[in-house]
Amino acid sequence: MSQQESPVIYGTEDILRSLCNSVTKVLTIATQSQIHYSGMVQRITKTCLKPDIGCFVLFDGGFSGLVVTNFSAAAAMELYESYMLSMGMDKGELASVHTSDEVSNVMGELMNQIVGDFTGKVARELQTHITQNQPKMLVLNKQVMLSVDTNLEAPEARRVTFFTGRNNIFYLELAIDRTEFIKLFDFEPSEAPDPDDLIAKAGRPSAPPSPPASSTEQDDFLNSLGM
Repeated sequence: MSQQESPVIYGTEDILRSLCNSVTKVLTIATQSQIHYSGMVQRITKTCLKPDIGCFVLFDGGFSGLVVTNFSAAAAMELYESYMLSMGMDKGELASVHTSDEVSNVMGELMNQIVGDFTGKVARELQTHITQNQPKMLVLNKQVMLSVDTNLEAPEARRVTFFTGRNNIFYLELAIDRTEFIKLFDFEPSEAPDPDDLIAKAGRPSAPPSPPASSTEQDDFLNSLGM
């Protein structure tokens, strides 16, 4: 009699690792610099926005939670400048202070890409679906406590330290319901879509739109409805 294999279980730390990998992947590509995170994770009791720039995103669906990122001014400016320069912008045209709206907008855009990559992996690897709201960026000069307003029955919170290419530090905090995904049978996760293929498909000419109905045809149609 063969011994039954132990089930494969994905828990909070596995979900956190997937999110951290999305952060490093998106920011490394966007800024053309090496982003990495600490091998240690902190258990925390609550999440909060902290100076100098804080961002939060709520998600719901297969599981609910909150993602918070807190950037120092130096880390935010490094990521902002590196991203804009990699996009071909001239350094003289960039914002010079972290309180600029442009910096917040760019950081929000990057955060949106991060969470989008994460939700895609959740769908492919955990075979469930989560949705997110638009990231909210706040420039802060004092600590603000942020409570999770999703319906978390048994919340777990974690904090991870990240390092930029110039060793500036920012933090990611995750709060989710205590949850486990247990693999019932083997399956191959679907592959991530190729961005080049998506761009090519988006660039294909679509079928020409049908000509609008003439006023006579519209009148006949309305008359047939008794209008």
